[in-house]
Amino acid sequence: MSVGELRVAINSDQDIVMARQKGRAMAMELGFSAGDATLIAAAISELARNIVSYAGRGEILLKPARGPNLTGIGIVARDDGPGIRDIPQALRDGFSTSGSLGIGLPGVKRLMDEFEINSVPGRGTMIAVKKWKP
Repeated sequence: MSVGELRVAINSDQDIVMARQKGRAMAMELGFSAGDATLIAAAISELARNIVSYAGRGEILLKPARGPNLTGIGIVARDDGPGIRDIPQALRDGFSTSGSLGIGLPGVKRLMDEFEINSVPGRGTMIAVKKWKP
């Protein structure tokens, strides 16, 4: 089985749905359970929603992840939006600048095994996450 990288441009709600579907399909191809594939799709949806809500456009990169005796999925969400001024605050449960419930980034961090965020105010944000197959 050879699963390759996949880029999904994120500009609209339809793109969020597309990224979610493609991520779920890739997770299934990589051998994740249906339950884990649904959690991965939820994380992708949150990341893509943030791109649409805060940056207007960006991309989601989906790719197989390999480690010593591990197989997983890597997801990179990237945009050139306004950036995140206070990352620790953005990762707090309940925090939101948009009036939402603020479950997005903290929820993604809980759902995934690895979580990395780089953001420069005025230059954009990159969030990289990985989920390893049990």
